[in-house]
Amino acid sequence: MTKGASLARVGVAYLIALVLATAWLVGGPDTGRLWLDALVADLLATLVVFAASRLHHNSSFYDAYWSVLPPYLAAYWWIAAQADGAVDTTRNVLVLGVIVVWAVRLTGNWIYAFPGLQHEDWRYPMLRERAGRAELVVDLLAIHVFPTLQVFLAMVPAYVALTRPGRAVGWLDVVAAVVGLGSVLLTWVADTQMYRFARTKQPGQALDRGLWAWSRHPNYFGEWGFWLSLALFGLAASPGDWWVLFLGAIAMLAMFLGASIPMMEERSLDRRPSYQDVIDRVPRFVPRPPRRGRRTPPAPAVP
Repeated sequence: MTKGASLARVGVAYLIALVLATAWLVGGPDTGRLWLDALVADLLATLVVFAASRLHHNSSFYDAYWSVLPPYLAAYWWIAAQADGAVDTTRNVLVLGVIVVWAVRLTGNWIYAFPGLQHEDWRYPMLRERAGRAELVVDLLAIHVFPTLQVFLAMVPAYVALTRPGRAVGWLDVVAAVVGLGSVLLTWVADTQMYRFARTKQPGQALDRGLWAWSRHPNYFGEWGFWLSLALFGLAASPGDWWVLFLGAIAMLAMFLGASIPMMEERSLDRRPSYQDVIDRVPRFVPRPPRRGRRTPPAPAVP
C-alpha cells in the first residue's frame, strides 16, 4: 500500500473518530462536567482508532492520535466555557496557540516519517507477542487506551486554564508560552538533525552531533517541555490547584525515563555497539555539555 493510500485510511479513521466524539459532546448525556464529557468522547474516539488498527493489523494507526486530539479537546473546552461566559480570552489564545503549534509540528513530523501501513512501530508487535493469548487486551489497553488517558491527564491543566477565568494574565503565562514554544522548536531542530544524520550515516554509527551531543534524547526532552508548559498555564490560572496540575507532566516524565528511553537505548545498543560510547559521554535526558571523551568511529562497511 502506498504512503498516500495509507494516510487516506488513517485520515478517514480519525474523521470517523472525531465525528463520533462530536456526536457524543453535542447529543450525548450531559454529565454536568466538561472534563468528563470530553473524557468519554476521547475514549469513544479511541475505540474507533482501535477498531481501525485491528482491521488493518497495524497498531501504528494510533500514533498520530497522540497529537490530533489535544487541539480538538482544547477547542471544545474553550467553546463550551465561552457559552457560560467563563473565559479569559488572552490566556486562552496563548494556551490554544501553543497546543496548535505543537500539534501541527508533531503531526507533520509523523506524516513526513510515516512510510505507510506496511510499517508498524517495532514496540507494538513486541508487546503483543509478550502478551500471548491476551494480545487483544494488551493492544486495546496498553497501546491505545493507556496513552489516551495519559494525554488526557496531561491536558487537565489546559482544561483549568481554558475554562476558569482565574487570575489575570501575568508573567507566569508568558513563561509558559516561552517554554511551550521553545520546546516545540527544540524538538523540531532535534528531529531535523536526526533525519539529516539518517541520510548520511555509516553502518554502526550513532548520532552524537548538534543537540544530540548535549542529550541522548533531546526530542523527548522537548516533548516533556511542552507538557510542562501546560502545567504552568494551569498554575497561572488557578494556583490553588497546583497539586493536580503537574500530575500529567510527572506521568509523561515517568513514561519517558522509565519506559520509552530504556527501550530505545536497549535497541540502539543491540543494533549499534558504538552507542555505548555515546552513553558514556552524552547526558541521558536534560541537555548539558557532554563529558570529554573520544568519539567512537563508525564501524567499517562490510563488503
